[in-house]
Amino acid sequence: MTRLSNYTGLYIWAALIALFALWVPDTFLTQLTAQTLASEQAVTAIVAIGLLVPLAAGAYDLSVGGMVGLSAIVVSALTARAGMPLAPAIALTLALGAAIGAINGFLVVGVGINSFIATLAMGSVLVAPARAVSDDQIIAGVPRSLTGMTEGTVLGIPAIALYMLFVAVVVWYVLEHTPTGRRVEATGAGPDAARLAGVRTGRMVFGSLVTSALLASVAGILLASKLSTATPDLGPAYLLPAFAAAFLGTTQIKPGKFNVWGTLLAIFLLATGVKGLQLAGAADWVTDLFNGLALILAVGLSLWGARVLLLFKRPKETT
Repeated sequence: MTRLSNYTGLYIWAALIALFALWVPDTFLTQLTAQTLASEQAVTAIVAIGLLVPLAAGAYDLSVGGMVGLSAIVVSALTARAGMPLAPAIALTLALGAAIGAINGFLVVGVGINSFIATLAMGSVLVAPARAVSDDQIIAGVPRSLTGMTEGTVLGIPAIALYMLFVAVVVWYVLEHTPTGRRVEATGAGPDAARLAGVRTGRMVFGSLVTSALLASVAGILLASKLSTATPDLGPAYLLPAFAAAFLGTTQIKPGKFNVWGTLLAIFLLATGVKGLQLAGAADWVTDLFNGLALILAVGLSLWGARVLLLFKRPKETT
């Protein structure tokens, strides 16, 4: 049975839309603003959706920001500087993403390093090749073949947002409707119990980290296409918003569970608040403040919700 409390984010989102519609109606209630929101948040959404997979398996991937930046640099350098055709440039960039994910998986599963530490270190390591490939300079002159991937709209929806929706549907289907998805969630819920039930938990964690890095690589390619340039410092800015959305998403649609649609709701709720404040004249730093507070609130609500759920599930004493 669906509970109305599972959709509080929708009520808050509607309230924010109503607030800014009354506050700055001339600039907020426009098709351009809606399209800009969808376009600006597509990359963050893909990164956040990728993060859901290791999070569901009980692991963290803090290297996704570095992976986004490195992928944007690599695909831009291959197409703009090396003159490589688009298809092999994308294939090599995605292969690099998968390789980085495999290294993360080896460090976590094979070596036994905590995923938080291993991927945090990897995120720092990835800054070095990004700076080396770009020579610490902006890579411009990206060919039309790359920029054309994210240009235009379909039925008023920006092309880059359609990529986001495609990724969302695929990950949602895998996590919610396949045996692999159930094994991933069983690994995150209780690795010991899952192992005793025959689930190869190490393989699930390894695959989830590869998936996360691969989707971060996709996000980097789309980011380079959207911006028509790439700089070494592009990626880290996506880490905090993606985590904020992933954790805030656990309070929506399916409380207590990392889920795709709750994450997307969280992303656009946060983005609407930030965009409305910006249109009302707020300073640029409001974005970091908003996302940071949202992450604190999301984790706090998740922990509180888990305690309440445990309280209600606790068996009553018999007299």
